[in-house]
Amino acid sequence: MKKQLYLYMAMIIAFIVYNQFFQVKDERLNEGINILFASFLFLYIGYLAYLVLKRIKDTGKNK
Repeated sequence: MKKQLYLYMAMIIAFIVYNQFFQVKDERLNEGINILFASFLFLYIGYLAYLVLKRIKDTGKNK
């Protein structure tokens, strides 16, 4: 689970660095990139939640 959290933390840092230093000059394209990046971050946190719930469910069966 640590590997997934480190990857998520790296993606958040990349998102912040992009918005601070590497923005595209075209406003519409920049907003599109931000929306795609944020959507991917929310999708990944949903995946992490799924893994946690699956792990909790599997732990409950072992008792």
